[in-house]
Amino acid sequence: MRYSNSHKEETRRKLIESSRSIAKKDGFASTGIDALMASIGLTGAAFYNHFPSKQALFDALVGEEASNSAHILAVDADAPADDLAKRLRSYLSTHHAMHPESGCALPTLAPEIARATPAARTEIENSLKRIRNNWSAHLDDPDAAWAAIAQCVGALLLARTVESERTRKEILRASRRFLGEALGLDGLK
Repeated sequence: MRYSNSHKEETRRKLIESSRSIAKKDGFASTGIDALMASIGLTGAAFYNHFPSKQALFDALVGEEASNSAHILAVDADAPADDLAKRLRSYLSTHHAMHPESGCALPTLAPEIARATPAARTEIENSLKRIRNNWSAHLDDPDAAWAAIAQCVGALLLARTVESERTRKEILRASRRFLGEALGLDGLK
């Protein structure tokens, strides 16, 4: 039985969405095609009807994650001064640390992205530059924006690494306080 083009696109979309969550929680390289396909109720054999390789799926996933992160972290030009603080507070939250499957891909997938195709790395670079440019407009300092992005990703990575909830909260709280003071954002202190 032949499926319609819309069915193929719907299955591809489901596979990307499911793979995004799985990759951010368990890592992409360590998850096999069979597990990725099983997550949407299909066998591994059907994978190649949707992607020519596992790397092609990873590239699509990274592209979507990059775009999503840039959109979620963007602060409107006419937003109140504390909007950036709200974004940073949300990023540096216990909920974000404890739910990698629904959060930023960089703390979990950065090592895999660093070894990915030039196209995937370019997608991430462009996304990071959009975030930096957006935040710079609110901070009047491109270097401060880069430093804030690095602090956020590093703090979340550390918070996800530790076992103790107390230590996790200390890492996140200290990072919020540090960024609040460094960037002059009262809503983070």
